[in-house]
Amino acid sequence: MIATRPLDRRTFLRASGVAMALPLLESMSPALARAAGTARRRLVTICSTLGLYSSSWFPNTAGAGYEATEYLSLIDGHRSRYTLFSGFSHEEQSGRQPHNSEITWLTAARRPGLDGFRNTVSLDQVAAGHFGYVTRFPSVVLGTAIAQSQSYTTSGAMVPAETSPANLFRRLFLQGTPEEVEREAQRLTDGGSILDRLKSQTTALRHRASTADRRKLDAYFDAVRGAEQELTEVQGWLDRPKPAVDDEPPVDIPDRADLVGRIRLLFRMIPLILETDSSRVVSMMIHDHGVVPQVRGVTGDQHSLSHHGQDETKIAQLKRIEAQIVGAFGDLLTALRERSDGGGPLLDSTTVLFGSNLGNANAHTPVDLPILLAGGGFAHGSHVAHEGEHNAPLCNLFLTLLQNLGVETDAFGQSTGTLTWA
Repeated sequence: MIATRPLDRRTFLRASGVAMALPLLESMSPALARAAGTARRRLVTICSTLGLYSSSWFPNTAGAGYEATEYLSLIDGHRSRYTLFSGFSHEEQSGRQPHNSEITWLTAARRPGLDGFRNTVSLDQVAAGHFGYVTRFPSVVLGTAIAQSQSYTTSGAMVPAETSPANLFRRLFLQGTPEEVEREAQRLTDGGSILDRLKSQTTALRHRASTADRRKLDAYFDAVRGAEQELTEVQGWLDRPKPAVDDEPPVDIPDRADLVGRIRLLFRMIPLILETDSSRVVSMMIHDHGVVPQVRGVTGDQHSLSHHGQDETKIAQLKRIEAQIVGAFGDLLTALRERSDGGGPLLDSTTVLFGSNLGNANAHTPVDLPILLAGGGFAHGSHVAHEGEHNAPLCNLFLTLLQNLGVETDAFGQSTGTLTWA
């Protein structure tokens, strides 16, 4: 039996502190070689975490001849450019808290929040890892209220969401003063030298670690190597001018009660991001804002109204809020149709996934999810309804989207195969 000396925790923290502060770097290895020479393909995911009232969303019939429902009538002008899906979900999504399924909408990891749970990589971050630094930002993650997101790295770390459109605009399009650029360059250089010092301690640490701890250290320093690669890629973009845009910089809306205004402001940024090729992957989470939204005729907060208990007054108010969200999404589709990167409408080359992690928010039910897929070059115009005792794997659609983006994989999450529809 080989004896091992206990590691001094302070020694390990000295060796690991920097990488622990860089959770976004583990899963963003560049894919320039794979992306080079191919047409631009893009992915946008949008989740309204408090669901959509089912009878106002789902059509009664499948196929292309369905009658538009209350919500769908708001976006029916785009019918030929989107497909509706019903009867799809992830398995085992009931977690410790009733809304835990919102953290696994893009990952499909089972039993969210329960003991031993560790999230898996999200759909958008797989796409971001595929594209890499062919753009200035491999992905852009947005949130309407807080930094919580549905984007997770390969290590299960959440990618924080940007909630300020003004700050996002500045990062994307404002070059900064020479002094600011120099400070950023120095920060990257300092980060590289710290990682060099971390590497120099690897051998000593491994000699003093148990076999199990060596595996953990190997995984840890793999992350450090990923961080080094990322620093190199970021430095490569530092001296390149940012794209010039005619749009006025947005002014943030501080009032959380203006739910729809905040959603629309972030939606306004998405075509700009894609049009300037600042990123090809955007994910957005519409949170519970915890206040009464500024929507005419609404006197309750959205979360409370989603638990309506079949109270017609609450349902009527809930539908007013959700109709505003769907209407704003329709305007985003219009903008993606009208704007171009020079190769055609953005919507033609952008796969847009819209929906929710809850099929019935009143009972926190994570099945029969409302799912809409727009653009991306797919055949559209129909309602694809899966019939049967059990829902079909939503990950089959996710796998199809990844392959359409050029990702060479035959599995994602709970997938059992790809999905085809007429």
